[in-house]
Amino acid sequence: MRRVVCPGSFDPITNGHLDIIGRSARLYDEVTVAVLINVEKSSLFTVDERIEILQTVTKEYPNVKVQKFHGLLVDFCRQQDIPAIVKGIRVVSDFDYELQMAQLNYRLSGVETLFMPTNPEYSFLSSSRVKEIARYGGDVSGLVPDLVHKLLIERLRG
Repeated sequence: MRRVVCPGSFDPITNGHLDIIGRSARLYDEVTVAVLINVEKSSLFTVDERIEILQTVTKEYPNVKVQKFHGLLVDFCRQQDIPAIVKGIRVVSDFDYELQMAQLNYRLSGVETLFMPTNPEYSFLSSSRVKEIARYGGDVSGLVPDLVHKLLIERLRG
């Protein structure tokens, strides 16, 4: 069985994330979306909320499962017997950072990292930018799944 992990904080999940997850689901037998628990970072949505959202917006992919993790991603991969990580790359600066992480992860564990270029339609998209736009009343429909759009408006505009 070909297994891969798509890691991230997904706070919130964007259509760019969904694109990488969906494309990975077509290439691999099993895709684990690993939601990072980062207690040092202030998140808009709790880890459990993000997991629930991800499970809902990825339900069309029967080979995708969602789990949370903390600590080193390579330890999670080892525990789950996942030999590869898929990372979406938007711009050159993403590649610079992710290449260093990939080399370090390989050195630590032998886990491979595969880079998937982001669909140009989403190359400008990040969770941070989506939250900022939504916080100031901008329209983020079309940038995030409809469920996330609704939840963002509820959470940020009260």
